Amino acid sequence: MMGTIRSRSYRSWALSGVSVALLAAGVTQASAGAFGIREQSTEAQGMAFAGTASGSGGVSSMFWNPATVTMRPGWVTEQNLSLINLSGKITPEAGTNPAFARLGDSGDIGQGAIVPAGATSYQLNDRLWVGIQTGAPFGLVTKPRDTWAGELYGRSNRIFTLAFNPVIGFKVNEWLSIAAGPNIEYFKLTLKQAQITGVPFDPANLASARLAGDSWGVGFTAGVLVTPWAGTAFGVGYRSSVHHDIEGSLRLPGAAAPLGGPVVANLNTPEKVTVGVTQAINPVTRVNFGFEWDNWSRLKNVAVVPLVLGRAGTALPLNYKDGFTYAVGAEYDWSPALTVRGGVAYEVSPIDFENRSVRLPDNNRVNVSVGASYRWSEKLVLTAAYSHFFVEKGRILSGAGRDYNVQNIAFAGVADSSADIVSVGFRYVFGEPAVAAPAPIVRKF
Repeated sequence: MMGTIRSRSYRSWALSGVSVALLAAGVTQASAGAFGIREQSTEAQGMAFAGTASGSGGVSSMFWNPATVTMRPGWVTEQNLSLINLSGKITPEAGTNPAFARLGDSGDIGQGAIVPAGATSYQLNDRLWVGIQTGAPFGLVTKPRDTWAGELYGRSNRIFTLAFNPVIGFKVNEWLSIAAGPNIEYFKLTLKQAQITGVPFDPANLASARLAGDSWGVGFTAGVLVTPWAGTAFGVGYRSSVHHDIEGSLRLPGAAAPLGGPVVANLNTPEKVTVGVTQAINPVTRVNFGFEWDNWSRLKNVAVVPLVLGRAGTALPLNYKDGFTYAVGAEYDWSPALTVRGGVAYEVSPIDFENRSVRLPDNNRVNVSVGASYRWSEKLVLTAAYSHFFVEKGRILSGAGRDYNVQNIAFAGVADSSADIVSVGFRYVFGEPAVAAPAPIVRKF
């Protein structure tokens, strides 16, 4: 047996292990910083999400700016499906506890995920629209090998979310629209990590602690859209934080028998502000610019109460920073039936060396995207997009003196990852009501 620990009781081991596992966000490289998911629109993805607040994502732009619901007359629906394929590996380096270093790297932690999203808008009259957008704003799945050098800090991580966002849009005049609506969000997580249950112990044969919990929460979205003249659109959208009281269960392996019980933790998702500009260069070419701020810095220390211990447990030292994304994209009407598009974005991650863990080895990334739309008929448009994310390598250090510390057992490593995303979608127009048409739309599709 290796790596004997003699100075702590099992109760202390359980608490220190839980403090790292609980709500460590459960994902590695989502397509947005930390554990955010941006794949809500196939059209917008084709331009690296530039101009989403000004309508580049079609009806699905409601996710970023609900005021874009007023951009299309009649009854219109969009449905999108994205395959997110993550690839990544965490390689231990000098400084890792020798008893665990011999277990090797994580293997490929990437796990594929299919993310659906949709949006529907309906024009009630010449001033009023209603709509609903659904999708997964946070999540994804990662899973290193069960036995590896960083197993005390993460074995498997899963987050699932689903949000329903009904909106009401009002066209104040021919150039100004406003909208708002509630955001109803479901949040579920399941996390596992290796757990030391006694001494001596064998790092190659440790059982897992498991946490599972879920929550419903409510926030809101609001936005403004300005279309001063044909060919130009400017939009600003806001998604509020959603408070989640996560209730679940914790199962700890024991030397004699497993322990378990209820767990409660509070988590507030980050606010999002998105700014977009769309400008027509000529009748067949449009450029889009985008900026996004995500208030991840509100996730500092997350209070954790593992009730199985009979007292408040600890706080998770997430200590995220704000996230920023800058994007530019363009689209060109190749023919009356075909539009092609492309874009590039740079994202400043809320995670760096100071707060990076094996569960979230995120870093700054570049998103390069291409896409196209094909008008099958006057009512049906088919869309596809592809994106590749170049993620900077990130160093990880956990142990004594660091925010993430399990019994002073050190882990040092480097995370190397990337992502490929393929999205497909369609838009279908059911019909247009007999009301006055809105101001000219800057986008052909």
